[in-house]
This record gives sequence, C-alpha cells and structure tokens, in this order.
Amino acid sequence: MELPVIPVILAGGVGSRLWPVSRTYYPKQFHRLLGEKSFIQQTVLRAREVTGEAPIVVCNEEHRFMVAEQLRAIGVGWHKLILEPEGRSSAPAIALAAVCALEKDANSVLLVLPSDHLIEDQAAFKAAVKVAAQGAKKGGLVTFGVQPDRPETGYGYIQVANGQGGLQAVASFVEKPQLAVAQDYLASGNYLWNSGMFVLSAQSYMDELSEFQPQMAAACSEAMHNASTDMDFLRPSDAFLASPSDSIDFAVMEKTAHAMVVPVDFGWNDIGAWDAIFAESERDAEGNHFRGDVISIDTTDSLVIGGKRLIGTVGLKDVIIVDTADAVLVADRSRVQDVKAIVAQLASDDREEPHYHTEVFRPWGSYEGLVDGERYQVKCIRVKPGASLSLQLHHHRSEHWVVVKGAGRITRGEESFILSENQSTYIPQGVKHRLENPGAQELELIEVQVGSYLGEDDIERFDDVYGR
Repeated sequence: MELPVIPVILAGGVGSRLWPVSRTYYPKQFHRLLGEKSFIQQTVLRAREVTGEAPIVVCNEEHRFMVAEQLRAIGVGWHKLILEPEGRSSAPAIALAAVCALEKDANSVLLVLPSDHLIEDQAAFKAAVKVAAQGAKKGGLVTFGVQPDRPETGYGYIQVANGQGGLQAVASFVEKPQLAVAQDYLASGNYLWNSGMFVLSAQSYMDELSEFQPQMAAACSEAMHNASTDMDFLRPSDAFLASPSDSIDFAVMEKTAHAMVVPVDFGWNDIGAWDAIFAESERDAEGNHFRGDVISIDTTDSLVIGGKRLIGTVGLKDVIIVDTADAVLVADRSRVQDVKAIVAQLASDDREEPHYHTEVFRPWGSYEGLVDGERYQVKCIRVKPGASLSLQLHHHRSEHWVVVKGAGRITRGEESFILSENQSTYIPQGVKHRLENPGAQELELIEVQVGSYLGEDDIERFDDVYGR
C-alpha cells in the first residue's frame, strides 16, 4: 500500500435478523457461522493482510472482553479498542476512530469495515482498497459499490454514471427499494449495492461531519480529547452522549460533494439474515444445508441448523430452521428479513431471549443455565485457565459447588483452599467468596443456587480484576 491505511473495525450491532443465534450480548460478529473463525476475526485478518496496520476497533461496553479475547486468539494486536459510552450508529463511531487516528498522524486514511461482512476474493479486495486510497488521499470519501447480480431489496443502492469500474463520482444514494424498482436498477447497469465499507481521509471526514453534523463532530471530538484508559480499552468521555445518532450515509455521504465509489466484484456478502448464511453454505443434492443431528424426509432447498437435539423434517421446501438451547426459529426462506419482528416482540414483552443465550459469556469464562426452579437454579460454570471471578457476596442466596473438571482455588470468608474434581463445597448466604482457576486447563463446576432471589444483580463486588 503506497499510503498507510488504518483499519477501523465497527464491532457494534446485535444482528437481530440472525436470531436466535445472534443476541444482544453475544451477537453475530462473534459467532463462527461460516468457517472456523468468527466474522470479526475474518474481518480483522483481512484488514491486516491488506494494510499491514493494527486496527482501531470500536465496540460497546458489553462486548469489550469478547473483542479483546477474539483478537488475541488469532494473534492480532490493536492500535486502540474504543468503547462507545452508548450506541449512536456508524457516523459517530467512525468519528471517534477518526479523532483517534488524527492524534497518531494528521494524514491518516481509514479503511472502515463492519465486522460482519464476507469477502471471497482477497486479491480483488486489496486492489480495490488501493484504488480507493488514492481517492481518499485527494480528499474523497470513497465507498465500495458492489456489482448486483439480483434485484435485492435488502440493500441500499448507489447510482453511478457507469458501473464498469474505477474510481468515480457518486450520482446519488438510494434507500432499500421495492422489488420492481430493484429490477429496474439491475437492468440499467448504473446502480450498485451500497456495501457500507469506506476508505476516507480522517481529516476530510471530520471536516465534512463538522459542516453537516456540527453537534456530532463536536461531541465526538470532546469525548476523545477527554478519554480515559481502562486496562486494554479507551473510554471516550460522556460528552459523546450529546452526539445525535445517525449512519454515515445519512450524516455525511448523501450530503457531501466529495462522495466517490469504486465498483467492485470481490464476492461480497453482508451476512445480515439467514438467507445469506444459506447462500454461502454448501448444499446437498436436494439443495439443503444441514448442521447437527438432522433427519429429513422429502425436504428440499432448506437450511436446518441443529443444537443438542435431534431435528426431523418431513415434506418441507424453502424453510429455515435454527435450534438453540432455549429457542427455535422456523421461517419461510423468503421471509427471513422479518425475523427482527420476532425479536422486537420478545423485547416488548420484556423477555430475555432477545438478549441472552442460556450460556452467558464473561471475561473469565462463561456460565450456562441448566435448570431454573422457583427457589433454585442449577448452572454450569466454566473458568478459563488463569482467570478469576470477583471477590463477592450474595444477599439472597447460598451456593453449592461441585467441580467436574480441573481444580479451583476457593476463597470463602477467611478460608482459602483447592477444590479438585469430584469435590464440593458450600458458600453460605452473605459470605464473601471468590473462585479462581490456577491451573492450565479449563475449570468446570456445577453450581446450585438456593434462595429467595436468584437474579444476576444480587452480587456485591469487593475486588474485580476486570474493573466491573
């Protein structure tokens, strides 16, 4: 790359159309739905190969440890991990990264990538970034327009003079169209899918943002200038909360005179819904893709993803079935964009299924709900090697622990002892305690909670290495 380019990875979002796998506190970008690496891992590796630079990652508070852990798992460091005080869509997130990059280099060029896209042709992607970087060097705000191969109604479009290739001016941005309009766009050859990926000068972006969204630009700048460091993370100040919420398309790209586009065809897919997973998955002779324990009779052109249970299908066509521990999705393939309506209904009913899996991930490991009774709960606790839970107590419950794998160091009041496989202990209500894994293998134990209130907020912390 002739010009240094800093990757900016946008790692927010909840991926509601990929429910029940994607949920608020463990969204799609952290799952391995296509390949052996998660979407964010694939994105970071792709960006590093193209730029050779450490990324700036922008994410929210709840996902911070997952981001750090997944990047460490692939051996990739980062320039900064920026935690948004609150989600404000893509324009403010990019502004935080732009201010950060400008502190490093006044001539910074950013490669802005959502963390959940798929790109098949890495060489073509690298070539396109190089072309776009030359436009950004001259002050252009450059996006990638994907050559459409179908009349897609789930994407926005970019109108250009011609879709033949090379850096060119944007004629207009168009919102997601109706089918008949999308068919006209495809036939004309002058409309491209809006990929949501950008190459832009950090200074040019902030200049345009200051013109069209001065409150947003000011709030983001102040928040970064007063940011604090917390472990691996950079926390912008609460001045960020004064920023309006808006996408980069609405805030800047549709208004600026410097919008440019590079038409591309590098095997791009915005993995936004289950039909995209189906399209990118290998299929059998009947057009099906099955994962897990599936028995099918007269089933065609369907995606079935099993969990721990057997799934049987009979006489189905063009169906999506996704099974998780606490929820099952069954949908017509043509209606997968409407899965988010289920999530909205669940959220309006104040249910946990839009937000949590039965296995909840924490910086020290995870816990999984096994049984939920009226005055008791049974959970499986998994603690990573070298990790430690906080020193804490519970006001409304006691706990019984049985180690089933590994060994843990237990602090209980004034006592400290090792608990090995097939040994158990009791944590009385109101007693300070801590669970640590000093070993080299994962610690797994069964926890039985008993009490009048069993909510996760019944935790009083006294010492926590994760700063919670």
